Amino acid sequence: MSEWKQKRFWGEARAVEVQGGWTVHLDGRAVKTPAKAGLVVPTPSLAKAIAAEWDAQEDVVDPTAMPFTRSANAAIDKVAVQHAEVADMLAAYGDADLLCYRADGPDELVERQAAIWDPYLEWAKEVLGARLKPRVGLMHESQDEAALARLSELTHQHSAFELAAFHDLVSLSGSLVLGFAAAKDMDSAPNIWAASRLDEHWQIEQWGEDEEAQELEKLKKTAFFHAKAFFDAAT
Repeated sequence: MSEWKQKRFWGEARAVEVQGGWTVHLDGRAVKTPAKAGLVVPTPSLAKAIAAEWDAQEDVVDPTAMPFTRSANAAIDKVAVQHAEVADMLAAYGDADLLCYRADGPDELVERQAAIWDPYLEWAKEVLGARLKPRVGLMHESQDEAALARLSELTHQHSAFELAAFHDLVSLSGSLVLGFAAAKDMDSAPNIWAASRLDEHWQIEQWGEDEEAQELEKLKKTAFFHAKAFFDAAT
């Protein structure tokens, strides 16, 4: 039995200002989230991006081609109702941040990690007020409690829409610091993504590419860049 697919039933999708923000109207009817909440977003740029996705649908609606809509739905239906829990989960990345786990060799990898990752940690110390220390090896060592508290405070300050995007910036990169670097425009999204994949790219240089792994990285990279675009549109 074939899966039912929704067909396009509207002629025009338009961003509309409403009480509390902006929404999208399909021929004058407001879009709802999967949980039947009003799809009200904080900025006109985000509403316009969502409207453009609906307007681009042809005969059959393809949800996979609507990342801004999906992220807005997640922000409203999931993040907003458990904001503190999501923020706590993301803040916990600070105690095991990717940038703090360093190799003990070979020298070229050690030097590359220092050259690429140290500037982000220095930025976190100077701009975020949180000093995380790198360690050699994979054994966990707790970071300074004051630094972790500061990163947690900053994470909790995000709105539900920002936090929905921040979730992907952090989880896809494996680094709370890189998530903040992307959110606060410390560096370009391509550079930040490349920094998060430093170890993987080193392995490719040594052993060659794995086709399946490369396809997975492309999907994650696309999702990371979307998260950055959604964060920017929501602020």
